Amino acid sequence: MARFEYAGMVVKDMATTLAFYRLLGLDIPEGAETEDHVEVALTGFRVAWDTETLITQIDPAWKKPVGQGIGIGFLCDSPAEVNDLYQRVTEAGYEGYKAPWDAFWGQRYAVVTDPDGNHIDLFAPLG
Repeated sequence: MARFEYAGMVVKDMATTLAFYRLLGLDIPEGAETEDHVEVALTGFRVAWDTETLITQIDPAWKKPVGQGIGIGFLCDSPAEVNDLYQRVTEAGYEGYKAPWDAFWGQRYAVVTDPDGNHIDLFAPLG
């Protein structure tokens, strides 16, 4: 039986993208910025990034997508961590898409934008 265990993203600038995801807590090896493909193993799952250059070598017909094509979320330990992480990301120069708010479904929620335009959700249960 097949199992979902990998998600990959195509990135314009590997160094900028990896710096963003390090802010969110991913343990990405130093020096990976110079690679065209980077993977990080999480608990039972992998996330990977490929440069646009590599993807167009593999698939010359590839076209950069328009709009939000994938949802990515980071569970925080507390509502305060959502606030703090949103602030750290935006103070580092990345775009805040939606400032932290208390969502009606019972979570503290915020959305930031990664360097390639993907919306990244930050959330934690309220109370």
